[in-house]
Amino acid sequence: MKVAYATDTGRVRSNNQDYVGAFKNEMGVQLAIVADGVGGEQAGDVASNMAVSHLGNQWQQTQIQTLDEAKSWIQTNLETENEKILQTSHRYRTLEGMATTIVLAVIFPDQICIANLGDSRAYMHRNGQFYQVTEDHNLAQELVRAGSIKPEEAATNSGRHMLTRQLGVDDAVEADLFDFALQAHDEVMLTTDGLVKHLDDKQIADVLNQELSSTETITQLIDQANQAGGTDNITVLLGYQENEER
Repeated sequence: MKVAYATDTGRVRSNNQDYVGAFKNEMGVQLAIVADGVGGEQAGDVASNMAVSHLGNQWQQTQIQTLDEAKSWIQTNLETENEKILQTSHRYRTLEGMATTIVLAVIFPDQICIANLGDSRAYMHRNGQFYQVTEDHNLAQELVRAGSIKPEEAATNSGRHMLTRQLGVDDAVEADLFDFALQAHDEVMLTTDGLVKHLDDKQIADVLNQELSSTETITQLIDQANQAGGTDNITVLLGYQENEER
């Protein structure tokens, strides 16, 4: 799978607390990660940087080749990184309260495993159809699951700003895991909430359905989010199941 990504500060924030990276292990299996740092005195960028850098470095040293191995690795290493972020935030006053959301994908030649904590998301674009794979970990989504509000109300509910899972807050973390087979021309998108605050699924799908390169698609998505307000950092990673034309 061909992976491309970009991150942008946006039009309102003074610094970028998003972090993104793509890595290959010793067997050539890819790991793509997007993280959105929060909390602390300008320390969210430290938490997101730690998560992506540490996980990426650990992944590069593995020889994982199977889905089951990947799932076990994800949970173990997210727990380890959660502990590292907690310890670091307790050690330095200026980093107190830092944390990060995270969404990642382990990409095999013919299948993919996705994990998330928080409200950074994974989407699938397949045969012209675009849909969200992950489920946000915030109070608004908890209210949806409880039947207290309708799914369409979650996007405007004040609880969408209150995260219920992330790295660096609780002693234990449990990511949601999703896995499925890949098809030719599949496009997987990992993104922070800075994109979806301003663009709905139809607007994103309209861009993805154009005949653009991955880099051009990412640039256009970020530009549109900025034109719509750019109130947050914006990070977009696209993984495209390659063919001879793209």
